[in-house]
Amino acid sequence: MKLSLVVPCYNEEAVLSRFDETVRAALGGLAVEYELCYVDDGSADGTLPRLRSLAQQHHDTTYLSFSRNFGKEPAILAGLRAATGDAVIIMDADLQHPPELIEKMLDLYQLGHDQVIAKRSRHGDRRLRSALSRLYYRAVNTWVDVELTDGVGDFRLLSRKAVDALLSLPEYNRFSKGLFSWIGFDTVTFDYRNAAREAGETKWRFGSLVNYGIDGMLSFNCRPLRLAIYAGLGLASLATLYTLWIIGAAVVGGVTAPGYVTLVAIIVGLGGLQMVMLGLIGEYIGRIYYETKRRPHFLVKESNADRAPAPATGPGDPATATSQAG
Repeated sequence: MKLSLVVPCYNEEAVLSRFDETVRAALGGLAVEYELCYVDDGSADGTLPRLRSLAQQHHDTTYLSFSRNFGKEPAILAGLRAATGDAVIIMDADLQHPPELIEKMLDLYQLGHDQVIAKRSRHGDRRLRSALSRLYYRAVNTWVDVELTDGVGDFRLLSRKAVDALLSLPEYNRFSKGLFSWIGFDTVTFDYRNAAREAGETKWRFGSLVNYGIDGMLSFNCRPLRLAIYAGLGLASLATLYTLWIIGAAVVGGVTAPGYVTLVAIIVGLGGLQMVMLGLIGEYIGRIYYETKRRPHFLVKESNADRAPAPATGPGDPATATSQAG
């Protein structure tokens, strides 16, 4: 059996050598052939030189370097395309995904599971962030067509069958948490204690988390658009009732001038609601717009692989806009 480790990297110079040593120590005691597939997501520090050095030291190390920062989702996709193992584990380079859990993942994989998922605890997180996260997952699971679990991320083992299923999905706007759930297959989850970063700082800011949350809400359903219909029907009904009430009041008590505040409140409220609905429609149209462009998910400027993986711009249409350096 051959195991591939896919490791997206973005400005991980400070921890990369430590990660490589720790992972190799964990894998050294296992009876398994392995390879490490690092993906440099356009880092601005010394991540790429470190990857070159690791590739020179170890023949089982493959690295890809993007032409710019494309994001973690394209980095995961590139790593999955480059991985050649019978099973693939996706890990972060900051050591928040403990390498010692690899053995447990392999044991569960040997039992026949196609997805082995490590679910982290919220130990060490701020209370507000933990509460908001739980609230988000409760809300999003009432909307999306797949189930998303709090604490479950990219740290997982995928069988070759599961990897091939993911690679067969051609969409440009990728939300891996949803895709992992959508493909299904035999899945098992186990808990582990959250670990702190060994070095560097998190790349996730509040704005990034909000955008990621919106992606999760919109990537696997169109229910917000259906909600817009319901909201429109509800408002039309309220407007009809209000009109009937005004007519009745005028018949009974005559026409009066008051109502300015009510009128302004209604106009402002309806205007705000319309802007929200237009924003939702715009989000979906924007996603269609990006899908129709058929651009590649990433561009590789350098790789030590025999052939850098060229992402498909559409089903059966391989991209050719990549360059390599040995």
